[in-house]
Amino acid sequence: MFSYKFGTLMASEQGMSGIDVKAVTSELSKKLPLWIDKVYQFDTRTLAIRLNGENKAKYQMIIEAGRRAHLVKDLPEPPKNPPQFAMLLRKYLSGGKVLDIHQHGLERILVFDIGKGSHTYRLILELFDEGNIVLTDENYQIIKPLRHHRFKNREIIPHAIYTLGSTDPTASLENLTFVIGNDDRDLVRCLAIACMLGGTYAEYICQKSGLDKTLPASSVNPEIIFTAVQDLFFRVVHAPEPVIYAKHCEPIALWYGNDVQHFQTFSEALEAFYPLTKAEKKTAEGKSKLTKEERILKYQKSAIKKFEEKIEKTEAIVAAMYENYSFVSTLISSLDLASKTHSWQEIEKITKESNSPDAKKIVAFYPEDAAVEIDIGKRVKIFVHDGIEQNAGRYYDVIKKFRKKKEGALKAMKTAPPKKKEVRREFVFMKKLWYHRFRWFVTSDGVVVLGGRDASQNDELVKKYMGGQDTFVHADVHGASVVIVKGKTDRMDEVAQFAASYSGSWRSGHFSADVYSALPAQVSKTPEPGEFISRGSFIVRGERTYYRNVPLAVGIGLMLEPYTAVIGGPLSAIVRKTKVFAELKPGTFEPNDVAKKVLRILKQQLSEGEIKALKGILNTDNVAAFVPPGGSDIVGHHES
Repeated sequence: MFSYKFGTLMASEQGMSGIDVKAVTSELSKKLPLWIDKVYQFDTRTLAIRLNGENKAKYQMIIEAGRRAHLVKDLPEPPKNPPQFAMLLRKYLSGGKVLDIHQHGLERILVFDIGKGSHTYRLILELFDEGNIVLTDENYQIIKPLRHHRFKNREIIPHAIYTLGSTDPTASLENLTFVIGNDDRDLVRCLAIACMLGGTYAEYICQKSGLDKTLPASSVNPEIIFTAVQDLFFRVVHAPEPVIYAKHCEPIALWYGNDVQHFQTFSEALEAFYPLTKAEKKTAEGKSKLTKEERILKYQKSAIKKFEEKIEKTEAIVAAMYENYSFVSTLISSLDLASKTHSWQEIEKITKESNSPDAKKIVAFYPEDAAVEIDIGKRVKIFVHDGIEQNAGRYYDVIKKFRKKKEGALKAMKTAPPKKKEVRREFVFMKKLWYHRFRWFVTSDGVVVLGGRDASQNDELVKKYMGGQDTFVHADVHGASVVIVKGKTDRMDEVAQFAASYSGSWRSGHFSADVYSALPAQVSKTPEPGEFISRGSFIVRGERTYYRNVPLAVGIGLMLEPYTAVIGGPLSAIVRKTKVFAELKPGTFEPNDVAKKVLRILKQQLSEGEIKALKGILNTDNVAAFVPPGGSDIVGHHES
């Protein structure tokens, strides 16, 4: 059984999603003001920042470029000789005040605005793909990045301007209306990809909106979608319920069950969830060795204790309300009556000027909620248009919520599966075959299909390897692989998709192409008088069989049985052969960057021992061999 998942949809061991970044941004922002103490660097992608808060509060933040950024309880032992980049950040940032912490749209980019002296600096944390950490001035001119990069459309080098992405699709109703109104995909895919919500949250939005996820995105009312999205964001920012379940970590609980583990803060959940870095492992060895399961159990116990404290505190508030029943009831009646003839500003002024002992018990006003906070031995928020029972009911709801969380945490602890002992398995590697230097795949019905990587290979395939029983296939565009089907197949749909995907249409950013097939006898290198045929090109005479609007897509996966190899091709051709694979479509990221990211996806289902055993075949070069030329996006990954 294979399950489909869109892109980066929640915190997985590969990295945080845009919604996870939103949750961490909110969590950190609530601790402002903060001051930068020291910056440490442990390896080529992992840094940490010690932060000082108000009232002598101390915080520690770990950052893995391209993966995660969150608070932790303990940092690894810093190196005795700090790397150059860490020293540069200390020079510019130590002692600086964190003025703001914000996310760019829903992208996996976290930005710290830091004031020091008369200058303002920005520390930009990129948590997508390979990631980066970039120091800029207040105008986004780069002072120094962790890693220098030159992309097709931008440069991450000193003195260049750091450019942020396009408009956030979810920032306003107008933006969302434009995006979904111009998207030709179904609703769930539009939300997952174009709106950057990921598959799970896209499904959630469809469910909350009461809309069929298969509806064309352009046909739905954007206001309904926008309301559901804003409700989701409100939960993430204002009512987080951090959980770990299966192999995912989320800021809010979308599912409840025995295998869901609850945490007090999202940072605690992320710290328990992510495997230790090499530096963290080294530090842990000097202290106590805790497995991931033991760390999660440790946090579970801490969370249960906090849930119990919250329940006890809330029960005490309800008890105080009923112990002061007469006072609270009179207060509600008085303020409810006063609000009908006076503004809340007038009520607050009159109350503060009063010498009445009862008036002195009101310690805060919330005009937007028509509520006040009173001190009756416990601080209690009272909504003046509701009776005492309704007010108490709000606190009972809080008690029920935390009792449910505690119950779920206890069940999770009891049912937590024991760590499986790793069983060493033997792999039989696929032998290098003659056609592996070409583009290739094997159809679902077992027929080998070959494609040329360049003009020279196109010529070679036709002149040397195309037989009379084969089929010649070509995308109906300039600049495409010659594709040869070595035998008869009933899966010409797969062949057509292969030809379309490895053509100029992919590089041009198109999502479909026309493809045709012909018999070998129809293919010639001999031009008509006065014409010229360039290298790698051919003349096809006679009738052709056309396949119209063939969708462009490539799957790259890890096959373990009967032979072990990295394979690629149309999704339907590799889905039953692979343990895990990624799906690519035309997009924006360079082939080498995409290959590295796919490699991480292929490794995620493997143990450390298996990764070491597969080192010879599981590498960037073998993955890159199947990545189409031009920009690509990873739109989903599948696991067995």
